[in-house]
Amino acid sequence: MPQPDLVIFDCDGVLVDSEIIAARVDAELLTSAGYEISAEEISETYAGLTFKDIMMRVEEKSRIPFQASLIDREEELVDRRLRSDVRAIDGVHEAVAAVTAPHCICSNSRTGRIEFMLEKVRLLPFFTGRIFSSLETPSGKSKPAPDVFLFAAEKLKADPANTFVIEDSVHGVTGARTAGMRVIGFTGAAHSYPGHADALTEAGAETVIRRWAELKSVIAALSEWSDA
Repeated sequence: MPQPDLVIFDCDGVLVDSEIIAARVDAELLTSAGYEISAEEISETYAGLTFKDIMMRVEEKSRIPFQASLIDREEELVDRRLRSDVRAIDGVHEAVAAVTAPHCICSNSRTGRIEFMLEKVRLLPFFTGRIFSSLETPSGKSKPAPDVFLFAAEKLKADPANTFVIEDSVHGVTGARTAGMRVIGFTGAAHSYPGHADALTEAGAETVIRRWAELKSVIAALSEWSDA
C-alpha cells in the first residue's frame, strides 16, 4: 500500500477544540472596541487566521481603527482560557497513533501555545520536535500563505505532492493547496457551522471528515487513488 511522505495536522480546531474559545474572546474584544461581531461569525469568516490578521481585515472592512494593544490583550485572555478550558477533540489520540507515516503540526499559533495545549490534553509526545509555527518560519507569513507547509516539508524531506494536510479552515486549506499538498477537511470541532464542509471542499479539500475514526481509511483510500 502506498504511504504519504508526510501527514500534517493543523492544531486549533483539529487536534484541540480551541477555535471556539479564541473566537469568543476575539468577538468580545472587537465588540467592545466598537465593531459588533459574534463568535459564530468569527468562526465562519476568520477561523484559521491570527488575531492580528483578523483585526486588520475588520479594520479595512469597517474603517474602525483598533489599538495595537488589543493584540497583546487577546493573547493574554486566550492563553488564560485555553489553560483552563481546552480539550482534545474526541478520538484524536487514537487517530494520531494510527498514522504510521511521518507526521507533524503546522499552525498559525505560536509554538509555546501549541505545546501547552498539547501537554494539557496528552498529545505532546506524538509531536515533540515536529511542531512548526508560521510565526517562526523564515518568512514569518501566516496561513493562508503556504510558507509554513513548505518549510515543514523541506525540514522533514517530504514531497509536497505526497503530503496530506488535515485542516478545519478555508484559510488553512488554501495555504496547503497553494503549497501543492493534498487536503482532508475536518469539521468535528465545536466551532463548525452549517456549510462548513462545503466551504472546505470549495477551497480545495479532496474530502471532508467529521469523526477522527474515518482518518486512517480516508488516507489509505486517497493514497491508493493517487497511485492508480
